[in-house]
Amino acid sequence: MIGEVPNVYLYASNNPSEATLAKRRSNAVTVTHLTPPLAASGLYKGLSELKDSLARYRSLAPDAHERADLSALISMQAEAVDLDGSNPDHLWLTLLETETALIPDGLHILGRPMGDAERAEHLRVMAETDPETRARVEQLLQEDHELPALMRALSARYIAPVAGGDLIRSPDVLPTGRNIHAFDPFRMPTAFAMQDGAKQAQRLLDAAGDLPRSVAIVLWGSDNIKSDGGPIAQAMALMGATPRFDGYGRLCGADLVPLAELGRPRIDVVMTLSGIFRDLLPLQTRMLAEAAYKAATADEPCAENFIRAHALDYAQRMGCDIEDAALRVFSNAEGAYGSNVNALVDSGAWGEEDELADAYEARKSFAYGRDGKAKKNASLLQAALGDVDLAYQNLESVELGVTTVDHYFDTLGGISRAVKRAKGSDAPVFIGDQTRGAGIVRSLQDQVALETRSRSLNPKWFEGMLKHGHEGVRQIEAQVTNTLGWSATTGQVEPWVYQRLSETFVLDEEMRRRLSALNPQASVRMANRLLEAFERNYWQPDDETLAALQASADELEDRLEGLDVAAE
Repeated sequence: MIGEVPNVYLYASNNPSEATLAKRRSNAVTVTHLTPPLAASGLYKGLSELKDSLARYRSLAPDAHERADLSALISMQAEAVDLDGSNPDHLWLTLLETETALIPDGLHILGRPMGDAERAEHLRVMAETDPETRARVEQLLQEDHELPALMRALSARYIAPVAGGDLIRSPDVLPTGRNIHAFDPFRMPTAFAMQDGAKQAQRLLDAAGDLPRSVAIVLWGSDNIKSDGGPIAQAMALMGATPRFDGYGRLCGADLVPLAELGRPRIDVVMTLSGIFRDLLPLQTRMLAEAAYKAATADEPCAENFIRAHALDYAQRMGCDIEDAALRVFSNAEGAYGSNVNALVDSGAWGEEDELADAYEARKSFAYGRDGKAKKNASLLQAALGDVDLAYQNLESVELGVTTVDHYFDTLGGISRAVKRAKGSDAPVFIGDQTRGAGIVRSLQDQVALETRSRSLNPKWFEGMLKHGHEGVRQIEAQVTNTLGWSATTGQVEPWVYQRLSETFVLDEEMRRRLSALNPQASVRMANRLLEAFERNYWQPDDETLAALQASADELEDRLEGLDVAAE
């Protein structure tokens, strides 16, 4: 439809994958803008008091008589903030992790350079860089390159290119106001990505405890582009495979690592690709499919090759050949995106959780083979999911968390719910946090708890959002809705999360009125989400809390209706 109309498209500097689609679909010239300023979460209220008590406890001699009384105080303070105080050392590490977590400090306003305080905090949390780079970053963050670039683009003038990436790890994205591009598809995954991916794969296996036979991994285009194929490398490492390059250094397939060199059995990896991955990384899609096929047909004992063991079982049970039984790369049909799990949760138009599994399987059951072609194979997907021991996805973007956007529970949550239905029991869900260098593998429950404390309940985060009025309230409401999405798909959100969200944003009269004044629609949705969480049995507040929550929701509804009447 756009024809020959010029398309000037503002795009976040850390999103080269979707920007590439904008170029391919509509010949867009992208003009980059900064992502929100970042800051360390810090501690607040009871968390600060708990840390003070722990610091004093840790400074005492082992035989100090004060330790018993202080230990009792720590247990009481920890319980008040929904933490386990039985292990002071573990509790200390949990508080430090919360305190140092990076969070967005509000939103970015186009053309407005960072303020002095924001710039200082950003420089403090940046990855290690040399003094010259830090000085360059500091200078560029004081300048507006975005609106001048936008005017140059609208004047049909040249916009210089730049590779995309996270500002905190890739300072070369500065200055913004440039035409974003992505990567060399023939060189991914890089040697460094393979090395780093193998380490992260081992961290996942360590977190799992017992060696899993089958792992479900969600692969996104954006995460792989920003890391030169890091998540792809993790999947390859688990299978015991490596990319194959031709004489010109171009990716052309996959080879197996010998079992003796691998040192453990080959893990069966069920890979689900985002639609953007499928569109932008066809070579890598075929490589992953070839790795699974070669493992399934390798002359190796099934006890050392779980891919082969499962493929032989599927071929016998389903009456198919080994080519089909070895398919492990799944995505949408060509031209389709997402699983629609997020749309169902957002609308509330679902009854039982298995309806979410139905939506996921209907959208993500297209298997991609060595030829890169899609073939619907729902029965194979269900069989493969029935063998999955754990589900996993990387978290790459510093400014986004698993409760910030709905895409995470749409993909990782969707496959987790499908796994539960296929095998009849829950499988652990893990997040690989890649945002601060060395990846940290956390359970989904721990990741949601960390984000709830460092973001949702943190005055530093929500006050930063509220500076942006209507949109800030929408962001807070999205955080609550996405938390509900994780309960619906995994059941791994602790009940205290909903209790504290209710107390902070709905039951507090002053906050409730602030949110309603800024965005009455989002305020109503937020209160109703918390009631929906109760109705779906994701938490059970006491009668007094439930009555207060219902009364608050009614009050917000009445206020919204009054505004509608006034508008008419």
